Amino acid sequence: MVMKGFTRRFEPLKLIPDYQVEEIHRATLGVLQRTGVRFESNKALKLFEQNGCIVDHDTRLVKIPPHLVEECLRITPSSFSWKARDPKNDLIVGGNTVYFCSFPGKNIVDLETWEPRAASRKENQEGIIVLDALENLHVISPYTPYFEIEDVPPVMTMVESVANKIKNSSKLFFDGHQQESEIFIIKMGQVVGMEIQGMVEAAPPLTYYEDAVNAAFRYLGEANLPLHITAAGIMGGTGPVTIAGSIVTGNAELIAGIVLSQMIKPGARIIACDFMMPQDMRSGFPAFGSIEACLHAAVFNQIWRRYDIPIQTISCALPSSKKIDFQNGYEKAMAALISALTGAHIVQLHGSVHGELTYHPVQSILDDDIAGMIGRFIEGVNVTGETLALDLIHEVGPIPGMFLDRDHTRLWWKKEQLIPKVADRMPYPEWLEMGKKDAMDNAKKRMEEILATHKPTPLAVDQEKEIERIRKEAKKYFRKKGLC
Repeated sequence: MVMKGFTRRFEPLKLIPDYQVEEIHRATLGVLQRTGVRFESNKALKLFEQNGCIVDHDTRLVKIPPHLVEECLRITPSSFSWKARDPKNDLIVGGNTVYFCSFPGKNIVDLETWEPRAASRKENQEGIIVLDALENLHVISPYTPYFEIEDVPPVMTMVESVANKIKNSSKLFFDGHQQESEIFIIKMGQVVGMEIQGMVEAAPPLTYYEDAVNAAFRYLGEANLPLHITAAGIMGGTGPVTIAGSIVTGNAELIAGIVLSQMIKPGARIIACDFMMPQDMRSGFPAFGSIEACLHAAVFNQIWRRYDIPIQTISCALPSSKKIDFQNGYEKAMAALISALTGAHIVQLHGSVHGELTYHPVQSILDDDIAGMIGRFIEGVNVTGETLALDLIHEVGPIPGMFLDRDHTRLWWKKEQLIPKVADRMPYPEWLEMGKKDAMDNAKKRMEEILATHKPTPLAVDQEKEIERIRKEAKKYFRKKGLC
């Protein structure tokens, strides 16, 4: 049993000709061989050296030969299965299937004043329950919903987030590392028999810190879990300002991580993630929601389709708007649609209101309508003898004939038409009579309904006790290290 995503029924959109894809690939190989990538890990340096790389132990610089790059790309799976605690939520990542994923925020945002604050434990729990209920949300991201939770030490937020997700959702999720938090994250996943996908990020430009390398060894070498590798630079800041140049550095960072992963665990399941934003040179801040971020994601997707490795994009999750408003909607919808059209397998979308700073469950409910619309679009038009309906057209004929009362209409309308959950589609007179409710009003009401009625798949009593024991073990571990 596998959770149904959306199947793209046409070739992904290409933005650049194939010869330019090869130019970017050759440029990436050149950076890896000539410039190299810095690894702040003796264990990683030793492994690279054993596999024929040129390693400078003083500068910790690794230069990777093209033949090793090509071999590691070749043995990285083009698709893989990913196991949830409830088999109905298992995924097969790759091919032409598109899934949607949430994205966190540092704080919850007040929907009246638009001011952020730390979320309570109850609000953190409610955020996950809402995501569990959304039909077009397939994967939950790290930290979700919030980076900050009242009365939770910063070092414990990731562990608390994992415990919350396991207790209140049976969907899949991925998580990262923070002061060795992956030790406890892996244990929690094992308790419920799910594969928590690990996440490691390069530190741009062209660097991996020791904590990321250690997390890769734990997620892959010790637990045999899938790994999510992210390149997250700022164009014009931590990477070249040009889209092509920033793709080259991002590719080099990602591929260096893939080479390390395949040396640790040949055949390791990998998702390559693009998280590049241009720097707004007027403010110095990342230009969230920009069309340049969309262009970067589109070309990135085209290149990684060439590598035949599963792809995840984040640009669509991060608007610049501080409110749930028109700007928020077009920034998120445009980026998410472009990502899906150009070949992403997982599109991060749900929940984030502004950048990585704010989040609200109402936003995730609105985003679920966007995901449903995009999913319906990429599934395309079904052209068969039945959908062409020639016999029906002949039978009904010209006016006064009509199709409303026909069996064909009753059979096909729900298959052909997406019904949004919160968008306003009421006739104007009825809309006036019913209080002029808009999509925001409807989303708030739906959140109330979900929290009143949705019951996530519960854990067994012994599983819940063991999750709590591991949570306490983590807190004790960090306390001994003086971190909480």
